[in-house]
Amino acid sequence: ADGAGLSLEGVEVVDVPHSHAAAARAAAMAAAGEVEMLMKGSLHTDEMISAVLAAPGLRTARRLSHVFRIEVPLYDKVLLISDGALNIQPTLDDKVDIVQNAIELAHALGTPQPKVAILSAVETVTPKIPSTLDAAALCKMAERGQISGALLDGPLAFDNAISPMAARAKGIVSEVAGHADILIAPDLEAGNLLAKQLEYLAGAAVCGVVLGAAVPIALTSRADDAAARTASAALALMLAHRYRQQHP
Repeated sequence: ADGAGLSLEGVEVVDVPHSHAAAARAAAMAAAGEVEMLMKGSLHTDEMISAVLAAPGLRTARRLSHVFRIEVPLYDKVLLISDGALNIQPTLDDKVDIVQNAIELAHALGTPQPKVAILSAVETVTPKIPSTLDAAALCKMAERGQISGALLDGPLAFDNAISPMAARAKGIVSEVAGHADILIAPDLEAGNLLAKQLEYLAGAAVCGVVLGAAVPIALTSRADDAAARTASAALALMLAHRYRQQHP
């Protein structure tokens, strides 16, 4: 890239017979160290991720998870939302990796101790709502050092996570409530709906990346415009530079 934009100088174009082959070729190139990041084009997410998971050189001890980076006009900071693209019904173990991946992205973006809100429908631990139990467990795990590099609180409803007024009205005393940098959704459906509602109803600028592999993966939607695709590529590029210094 140069000051005028992206340059195709030195780019190799490889013909493959179909989208599965494109995903497999890209994953093989990344595993061999020929490229330092991947970016999904006009193919389905499961094709890309299946190819990555099938390449042993791309696996790490961490579970793969997706993070949306969202700039909402009415919020005073960038929000990270996870996971709204990969993990459908994450277990508690899965959520540990989802949280840690999001924290490490926040660190890379310049937030040394992000505030992480573990979302649910309510702000109290309620056995009938399993996501509140997961939230409580994640917070205790952070206290014991099993999750590091951030402040965690939860369960928190969405309003309590992003609105200081809502948090005060409900008597929530927390460094996270009302000031969240990261929102951890209870499942894929909730995370995906939340991110897309912010994009299409609140005018948010959205991009995203997959962490947990040996290389960052820009996982764009086929409905994304040029600005969103460029932002996702830039986000993955920034992580690729970071991975040179600190391999995941």
